[in-house]
Amino acid sequence: MDLIIDIIAKLFTLYFYLLIIYIFMSWVPNARETQLGQMLANICEPYLEPFRRFIPPLGFVDISPIFALIVLQLAMHGLQTIKFWF
Repeated sequence: MDLIIDIIAKLFTLYFYLLIIYIFMSWVPNARETQLGQMLANICEPYLEPFRRFIPPLGFVDISPIFALIVLQLAMHGLQTIKFWF
């Protein structure tokens, strides 16, 4: 059971960093139009889209990725709690 939880935790951590890279790419002009940007969009947008539907931007600033990262961190913490129980 520990091995499965450790693998899932590592995948969550990898996804967290991919989200961070994708979010920072929005600050660089035309970065999301590159091949890497398109690949990250295919990976990250399905997760970010529900947050964008419910959390409106504040002016020109989209704060929904912050909540998406917080939810992912909570899921990672919950996974570690489950590991502690078993």
